[in-house]
Amino acid sequence: MRLTAKARNKSRVSTETSRTAGASPRRKFWGWGYVGHGPTEEQQQRIAEALAARFAIDVPAKTPAPRIDEISLRPPRVAPPPALAPLCSTDPEDRAGHTYGKSFRDVVRALAREYPNPPDVVAFPRSEDDVVGLLDWCGERDLVAIPYGGGSSVVGGVEPPADSGGRGVLSVDLGRLDRVLEIDRASRAARIQAGVLGPALEDQLRPHGLTLRHFPQSFEVSSLGGWIATRSGGHFATLYTHIDDFVESLRVVTPTGVVESRRLPGSGAGPSPDRMFIGSEGILGVITEAWMRLQDRPRLRASASVTFGDFLRAAETVRALGQSGLYPTNCRLLDANEAMTSGAGNGTDHVLVLGFESADHDPAAWMARALEICRDHAGKVPDGAGATRADEAAAREGAVGAWRQAFLNAPYLRDLIAQLGMVSETFETATTWDRFPAFHRDVMTATESAVRRVCGAGMVSCRFTHVYPDGPAPYYSVIAPGKRGSQLAQWAEIKAAASEVIVAHGATITHHHAVGRDHRPWYDRQRPDGFARALAAAKAALDPRGILNPGVLIG
Repeated sequence: MRLTAKARNKSRVSTETSRTAGASPRRKFWGWGYVGHGPTEEQQQRIAEALAARFAIDVPAKTPAPRIDEISLRPPRVAPPPALAPLCSTDPEDRAGHTYGKSFRDVVRALAREYPNPPDVVAFPRSEDDVVGLLDWCGERDLVAIPYGGGSSVVGGVEPPADSGGRGVLSVDLGRLDRVLEIDRASRAARIQAGVLGPALEDQLRPHGLTLRHFPQSFEVSSLGGWIATRSGGHFATLYTHIDDFVESLRVVTPTGVVESRRLPGSGAGPSPDRMFIGSEGILGVITEAWMRLQDRPRLRASASVTFGDFLRAAETVRALGQSGLYPTNCRLLDANEAMTSGAGNGTDHVLVLGFESADHDPAAWMARALEICRDHAGKVPDGAGATRADEAAAREGAVGAWRQAFLNAPYLRDLIAQLGMVSETFETATTWDRFPAFHRDVMTATESAVRRVCGAGMVSCRFTHVYPDGPAPYYSVIAPGKRGSQLAQWAEIKAAASEVIVAHGATITHHHAVGRDHRPWYDRQRPDGFARALAAAKAALDPRGILNPGVLIG
């Protein structure tokens, strides 16, 4: 059954009413998330003291968050035409908030009150026709247009290019295109506007008993269009790992016209048009709508945490699970440092966070077999682990719950770490099982060596975010003492050391964070030359004046 046009209109009215009825939380213009969210002042002090004790340094002072009246922005170099002016803003907080993404590098520059290259104008289109009009204006005036979803990029994917040649820059914020427009219950799919953020999307699907079930770490402040444009990795640790798996069809506005793919469960009719835009990072067009495959909301859950004394033995366990055909929803391996940092372990054992969920059947048999595999590989399984629950509490208790909460809070902590003058970096990749032991050894060795050389001390940890039958997706985190004024140089040296090893081992420079500008030097080496030429030809055909996000993915 589809929603009727009348029902859709009612839904739109009620949503608009709720939006204006209460005050929405205000986004930080300089860092992650919402003003007032994240750790309290008392918690921040405890974190500072814990970091000082770990690295044997004095408790660092915290750089205060910037105020917008402290930020100096150059005057806008362009003004929108009268027909587009109601969609556009040159408000300082809007311009500052669209200058950077949310990486460590972005936050450090924001804390330094350095905003030398803001967008000239921020546009908030309310319809696809508005997007068309904005791109037409950019084409006529030779302006740079940067599609902007939730602004959660950690790879320099939404900031204006440093070498724009004096061209004006328009940031196109899709945040007002935030509706579920149509639901096909029989096919379990929905037509959704690209600007909707994760929580609002789930709120609109919940009354229908449906969910996209795509929960990246950025879920709170990232959008459907952003997930598609960056090939986001989400909730499912196996099987449905990327947003790709949920895209049924796309509608994209390009400078040369609208491209819409056909809704199909599958097709062998040539190269997939959807695949051309999934992961295109805004260089080919602006995604305005997508038909997405949905899931029934899970009712039954089983979770467990299993400990191991040896990380590579634990990784072998994960390989066995990944190749078993059980397809656990959660299968995330945390090394001892990662487990301790998240509160899921004691700093000695490595922890496997394991989970199954279903809307249809009791996952007990699947969990029982998974725990049997863990025991076969010397995993320590607590008594009573893996019991099925008919509520969400199983995901919020014990080591599993500690990891989940730390996972959601981590982006807020990145802001604090930058404020404390520390250095922080995360990098994620994927490699095959046969190469993983040597790969992991060399990545850890190179990164730890760079941390000691650059910072004198520090911690490097690893976890698996996603698992495939042919390999894992390891995610590495770095926290180290920084030198104020040199944090970005320290960060860049550590990132380069890790990235060089990743590429040298034939792994990917990014599994789900995207390429942006930060990963371009290594992506250029990973990408086949023939594909680079084909991508450049596609851009020339769809964006002949090169207005869309120049410098991302290709030159």
